[in-house]
Amino acid sequence: MHKKPRYYIVEASALPEVFLKVAQTKHLLETGAARTVNDAARITGISRSAFYKYRDAIYPFQDLMAGRIITFQMMLRDEPGCLSSLLSIFAQFGANILTINQTIPSNGCASVTVSAETTALECTVEELLRHISEVKGVIRADILAG
Repeated sequence: MHKKPRYYIVEASALPEVFLKVAQTKHLLETGAARTVNDAARITGISRSAFYKYRDAIYPFQDLMAGRIITFQMMLRDEPGCLSSLLSIFAQFGANILTINQTIPSNGCASVTVSAETTALECTVEELLRHISEVKGVIRADILAG
């Protein structure tokens, strides 16, 4: 009988060096900084066998959040089109908006909470948050839950 995997969130400094190097090797391959596993493993200083042994056991925290419902909280300026521009970023990167809650603007600002399903997300959650933060009129953007 196959056991269901168990997951833990662990601070990177507590991990053995080999896990950090495997994560770095995966990043080199994903970003195209290295073309082959051999090249990436050589750059990070691990063996290919270590990479293959642990590659499916370590993922960046943000990657684990893909495919889930994530709630974002933003503070927006009370300006025409600001919310529309914000929502277009979600659509542009494949996030499916489930709920939108906005407070009545006070002192020229409104708090907006958006819950989105991220299965079809075309970037990392961290990148989506960065794009949201860059929208004109967004004062602050954070992940509230996920």
